[in-house]
Amino acid sequence: MPRVEIYTTAYCPYCIRAKMLLTQKQIRFEEIAVDRDQERRREMMVRSRRHTVPQIFIGTTHVGGCDDLFELERQSQLDTLLNAVDKPTEEQKEPAT
Repeated sequence: MPRVEIYTTAYCPYCIRAKMLLTQKQIRFEEIAVDRDQERRREMMVRSRRHTVPQIFIGTTHVGGCDDLFELERQSQLDTLLNAVDKPTEEQKEPAT
């Protein structure tokens, strides 16, 4: 299963809903709190090209926010994405020796 990352703030209702869905589906995820960490917030904005939370990544795929996550679930595409084998990006590939 690819790595799941979710950028959040503590009191964001959309963050809470997105985490609830992932938890109900028994999906392990890394929560990255950006409320008081401007460096991580900048990282989120560079990766997602968005400034709102949550921002969800499954492997190298930027899912988007809470509504996007729930839409994938409604379309029965979330499990497919979670079960996909992630191919490394150019930056993640090992250099040839």
